[in-house]
This record gives sequence, C-alpha cells and structure tokens, in this order.
Amino acid sequence: MAILGNIIKGVIDLKETLSSEINHIEAQKAVLKNLLEKAKDTQFGIYHHFSDILNSDNLRTTFANTVPYFNYNKINNSWWSKLHEGETDVTWPGAPSYFALSSGTTGKTSKRIPVTDDMISAIRESGIKQVFALHNFDLPAEFFEKEIMMLGSSTDLEENNDHLEGEISGISASNIPFWFRSYYKPGEEIAQIDDWDARVQRIAERAQDWDIGALSGIPSWIELMLQKVIDHHNLENIHDIWPNLQVYTSGGVAFSPYEKSFNALMGKPVTVIDTYLASEGYVATQVRPETDAMQLNTDSGIYFEFVPFKPEYINKDGSLSQDAPALTLEQVERDQDYVLIMSTVSGAWRYLIGDTIEFTDIERAEIKITGRTKFFLNTVGSQLSVNKMDDAMQKLEEKFSTKIPEYTICAKRGEDDEFYHFWYIGSEAKNLDDSEVAEALDGFLKAANKNYKVARSKALKGVKVKLINPSVFHEWSGANKKKGGQVKMERVMGEDKFKEWQTFVKQN
Repeated sequence: MAILGNIIKGVIDLKETLSSEINHIEAQKAVLKNLLEKAKDTQFGIYHHFSDILNSDNLRTTFANTVPYFNYNKINNSWWSKLHEGETDVTWPGAPSYFALSSGTTGKTSKRIPVTDDMISAIRESGIKQVFALHNFDLPAEFFEKEIMMLGSSTDLEENNDHLEGEISGISASNIPFWFRSYYKPGEEIAQIDDWDARVQRIAERAQDWDIGALSGIPSWIELMLQKVIDHHNLENIHDIWPNLQVYTSGGVAFSPYEKSFNALMGKPVTVIDTYLASEGYVATQVRPETDAMQLNTDSGIYFEFVPFKPEYINKDGSLSQDAPALTLEQVERDQDYVLIMSTVSGAWRYLIGDTIEFTDIERAEIKITGRTKFFLNTVGSQLSVNKMDDAMQKLEEKFSTKIPEYTICAKRGEDDEFYHFWYIGSEAKNLDDSEVAEALDGFLKAANKNYKVARSKALKGVKVKLINPSVFHEWSGANKKKGGQVKMERVMGEDKFKEWQTFVKQN
C-alpha cells in the first residue's frame, strides 16, 4: 500500500476542498497595489511617481497612463544596467540575488533578467499551486511516491560579483524545497553538469536506478533525453524502463507540435500538463484536465496587462507603440490575440515579455500561448501567427503520416524578385516530396487564414519547402551555445539570420 502517497494525496485533496475560488480581478488589483507600495521608494518608483499613482482614484488606469511600455533593451539600458554597476534600489528594493540568462530563442547574446528573492518565493508559491491542482487530475496515490525528472539548464550557477547567473530553470531547481529533494531527479550532482550532452548521457546511464513518475521540461529537449535513454538501454519505449511514468509537465512553448513525436516514445498514454515558466516569472499553469489552457498566476507577484495584437501596435523590432491600448483582465475578450505585458516582484515594469496569448476562459483567467511578437509574419499582409503555423504542421503530420517537431520560416524575395515564404520543416520521412508538401501547406494556410489567402492572390508569390532531419534544428541550438534548458527554436527568422541558417543547413 502506498502509505506516504495516500497521505500526500489526502493533504492535496483536503487543501482543494477547503480552498475558495480565486477572484482573479481582485487578486490582480491587490498585486498591483503591493508592487507599487513596495517599489515606491526605488529609483524607478520615484522617477515614475508611484506615490502619486497610489493616491489616485483609479490605480490601474493611472499606472498605465504614467509608466511607459518597456522591452528588455529599453529597461536594461535605462535601469537594470545600473545593477551591474553596484547600485541598489533601482527598480526593486535592494539588489537581486540572481540574474536569469535568456535569449528567448537561440542566439549568441543572452539577456540578463534580475531574479529577486521575492520572485523566488513567488515561483515557489505558483509551484505549490500546481502541485495542489493535481487533485483535479485524479491520479492514484502511488503516483505521489514516485520521482520527478526535471530537465532544465545546469544548476551550477556562475558567480558574478555579488549575485549568481544561470537560466531560470537552473535557478529554480537550485532553490527547490528541502522536502522535495528526495523526489527530484536527476539529482544535484548530475544537474550541475554544464554540458548538456554530458548531462543527458549521465541520465541515460543512471535511468534504471530511478522510478520516474513525472517529467518536466521543454518538449524538444525532453524528447531528445528520452530517446537517449531508449537508445542507451535498447528499449522499445520509455515505459520499458520507467513503467510508472504517468505525467509530463510541458512548458515554455505550445505542446501540440511535439505531441505526435512525444507519444511515439511512450508505451502508454501519459497526462500532459502545460506550464508557463519564463525568465521573468511563473506566468501560468494548467489546473484542470478538461482543457489544455493554463490559468494565469494572478496572485503570485505578477500584474498582467494585455495589448490587442494588431499590426498597427507593433513596431518593426517587435516592440510596442507607446499609444497601444493596454487592457486589464476584466476588459479582455475570448479568441483574441494579446501581447502579454508584465510588472513583477523582480522589478520588471509594463514589460513586453515577447509572447502573445489568447483567453479561452476569462472568468477562470485561462490562456493559451499563441506565438511571439517577433514571430508574427505579416509580410505583404499574410498575417500568420505561430498558432496558425502549428495547426498547419499538425495537418501535414496527418496528411503525410509523419512527425514534424520543428520548423522555421522566412519571408523574403526569391531569385525572380517575388515574395515567397521559405519553410524548413523537420521530418525523418524519406519518401516525402518538397513540392508536394509545399502545395499541401499552402492549401492548409489558405483555408485557415483569410488574410493569407488574400496575400497569396496578390503580392505573396508562393511557398517553398525544404525538408530536413529534425536533428539539424537541435544542432543549430548547440552551435549557438544554447542547447537544452529554456531554449526554443525560432519559428520566424529575419533575412540575415535566415542566411546563417541556410549556410548551417548546407554544412550539416
């Protein structure tokens, strides 16, 4: 009998029974007030008149009218750079204990995003919320005695002056509660290995020693790890070595493009739970099995605003026009793409995280990630978002009976000086024809997006497809020194990066 598992499951069930439903609108009002109160005497708070905002009749409206939008470059150049010069009380009281290194997608230059002790606490609170939400998924008591494989970046953080630096997954893993450490795999020793390939090799070697019940990590890197374990032990599927694996918590990107390739590694179905942990904070987590949408963490140190995702509000570099309207939680509508704006206990203010989302249930504050502001393809009016591209990949998988875990696209002129969408699609299928796939893809996109269909009848000449092995995408990440962790492949590339990509593909 799973005595410990029954105890843990009983505590979770009791907590959920006693908990009241969150009023997300009121929670957000309280979060904003607390943020402003705590930061009013910082350099940023004084400059932006936080004390006056707190005394205003409509706190949220005054806040939006007083504080401008910031992207990383703007807030880093004006404010966060002071932290690296030893200044304190800049955008948040004191100085951050950590900086999260993040390029968002593959790239050679990392952003350095402050992570305060208050943010570590907020992430932990949201993690506990995720654990208690397991009550809704009706998992057996035995599950709560199994180990959890968390595959993120290295926990061997780099010391830099008076703080530590690393990816947010490594920072979070290095701050796991003491009571959780016996469940946590691959364990501190292996998690500190900086080289991703070496770390995964050690995981494969030790895999038979663990009884894994849950996985957590970015889908593309989880798949590579699972494949390594399967190959190392000459298995049919991962359940041959981890028969009690029941849950996978995905994160950072939409799971749907990886669903088919992920399931191919399984021996039986697992419960997939989506999460949304970014370098700037723990944004949302799935709390019920009836949907794959995630609930915003509205009461854990982050205040959210939502800008309608329309071309007139987006600058060429992906930043926001300062006259773009910001909506609060009670003003949003379902099935509308929004640019996500965050103010946090790490001292990010009206910060453009770079993701776009849509609401599936406003009362529950449930969302789905629909793409990236920089990945929105609007060349000659085609208006393609990542979720439309992902949907098209799923249709290609169905039509051609293949797996397509990765792809990237660039809109540019061809040799005839006409505009084309150039796609590189990852598939191991040997018998697919590039032109046949291009024709099918073009048809799917026309059917799904009227703006794309109009563009194809005018300035957008056509679609060109190049099928390549999915491993090339992973090697590209490695070549950019960003293998593993929170790294996500660029779905849309600019022309300069695309030239580098094409050269890389030819060499590999």
